[in-house]
Amino acid sequence: MAESSGFDSLVTADTNLRYQQNLARRRIAIVTLSTNAWRVIRENADAVAQAVNSASHGSYQEVDFARPPLNRRPPPKR
Repeated sequence: MAESSGFDSLVTADTNLRYQQNLARRRIAIVTLSTNAWRVIRENADAVAQAVNSASHGSYQEVDFARPPLNRRPPPKR
């Protein structure tokens, strides 16, 4: 639908997209992000912009981000 609406690129965090869709005859460029965590994406906005700017018609790129540390609660006091 995005391609038929005239979009040049699609940015998604759906890492299974390439397995779920037939991408063989598409013209839209696809950039897949390894996370949908807004904080991680915002901190790496330059990498996302670079991937989108370097995308060409029909290309598929993955942008892999380092996993952020988990925020764990301290164990309860006994």
